[in-house]
Amino acid sequence: MYTIVLLVGFFIAAYIFHETTVKGKSCTSKAKLHGKTVIVTGSNTGIGKTTAIELAKRGARVILACRSKQRGEAALQDVKRESGSNQVVFMQLDLASLKSVRSFAENFLKTEPRLDILINNAGVLLIGRTKDGFGLMFGVNHLGHFLLTNLLLDRLKECGPSRVVNVSSAAHNWGTVDFDYLNTHRDLRVGTTWLDTFRIYGDSKLCNILFTHELAKRLKGTKVTCYSLHPGSILTELQRNQSTTVQLILKNIERFLFKTPLQGSQTTLHCALQEGIEHLSGRYFSNCAAKNIFAKARDDAASKKLWEISERFCGI
Repeated sequence: MYTIVLLVGFFIAAYIFHETTVKGKSCTSKAKLHGKTVIVTGSNTGIGKTTAIELAKRGARVILACRSKQRGEAALQDVKRESGSNQVVFMQLDLASLKSVRSFAENFLKTEPRLDILINNAGVLLIGRTKDGFGLMFGVNHLGHFLLTNLLLDRLKECGPSRVVNVSSAAHNWGTVDFDYLNTHRDLRVGTTWLDTFRIYGDSKLCNILFTHELAKRLKGTKVTCYSLHPGSILTELQRNQSTTVQLILKNIERFLFKTPLQGSQTTLHCALQEGIEHLSGRYFSNCAAKNIFAKARDDAASKKLWEISERFCGI
């Protein structure tokens, strides 16, 4: 029964967001990145890894910011080999630990003189708690990236024009942010079922967009711009925590309904590189184009409130 519900859920999502299940558009920017430095979180697998490879091919110095030392170092060798670049560095970052985020930022600022593009790509689809007691998806998908971005903002401003790219999801469409629950429980909502997991994921992805909306306002007058995006339905990333049986079933349907990591990385690359989109700072992108979103995802009061509670949770 669980397997059937899971598959039905994926097919419904694919139907509703049909524009993201096809190959989609490609980033057309020819920008070279020699002398530029980029951070990509969660870059040991999936679209994060592919994004890192593509940026390294363009000459960027790429920092692979990953939780697992073993997987991060293995990805380091893969990215170097596939990009043909030696300007790739692994630095450990656990977004489920605010202490780790601070340590990463401190180490980065001491050792790297530039930061031109910050790509907040990492994400989880899993119930649990962070090391600081926050809901896992709220803590990793939003709060860790919120703190990381704020700790690195001065360096981004110094190196402008620069960009912050927040990888969100079309799942934000069914997300909500219950600030009363967030204040009292340090999480987005209660729940342990698969459906609850998907709902909380949508909530966390809405946080990504609200964060970007507010960040753009606070960056006015600087040479830093920011964007949020839906990369497309990348099934390989969603199935990692499922049973072997479910993974095998999903593997057989993914080639018909979902994007490959390379296809899924195109909108991230567009937001990071495309010339002439600076006036669209704060906007949400899908298939390499700015898209209109529901009012709840561009709510000034909600985005400001989320920023303020995030500051309090992070102690900044």
